[in-house]
Amino acid sequence: MTDTTKLEEKIAHLTRSVEDMSDIVARQETEIATLTRRVEMLMQRSAEAELDVGGSAVLADQRPPHW
Repeated sequence: MTDTTKLEEKIAHLTRSVEDMSDIVARQETEIATLTRRVEMLMQRSAEAELDVGGSAVLADQRPPHW
């Protein structure tokens, strides 16, 4: 096997690896977007439930009182 053939095989393997990783990253991006929407929805529901039971508005970015 020549050096050129070895290099071509390595390049082919690395190209395949990059394509596989790209597919994985694309799937993860979709999953993260879905999970982000779900968390936002759950935070909204939680805030609404808190208001329904007579509590004050929930401020997600507010620091706890002990800080």
